[in-house]
Amino acid sequence: QVQLVESGGGLVQPGGSLELSCAAHGFTLEGYSIGWFRQAPGKEREGISCITSTDGIGYYVDSVKGRFTISIDNAKNTVYLQMNNLKPQDTAIYYCARGFRVGSLFQEEYETWGQGTQVTVSS
Repeated sequence: QVQLVESGGGLVQPGGSLELSCAAHGFTLEGYSIGWFRQAPGKEREGISCITSTDGIGYYVDSVKGRFTISIDNAKNTVYLQMNNLKPQDTAIYYCARGFRVGSLFQEEYETWGQGTQVTVSS
């Protein structure tokens, strides 16, 4: 069964860090783009970062550049999102998804989604 499973969310104070994991099951990451998306309360879901196993280059939306780092471990079939200097506005449910287009943060181009993990940034 093809699925993505996110983990690593939680409650963190402003300025803190979290690392999210997206484990792929039922397929290998090779040839796919894996994106991280988030949906804050009352807002639409937005793409924030993506990576492709073929080149390992990370793409980021401006709001997380310099704070978040995406990486891929092909041996573990897992994509990570290291989030540093977290801000209250980063509070959201974070999802990973599988797509095919390199560098795309358009959710319409992703076709398999995880269940999401909650990240709350609050003092």
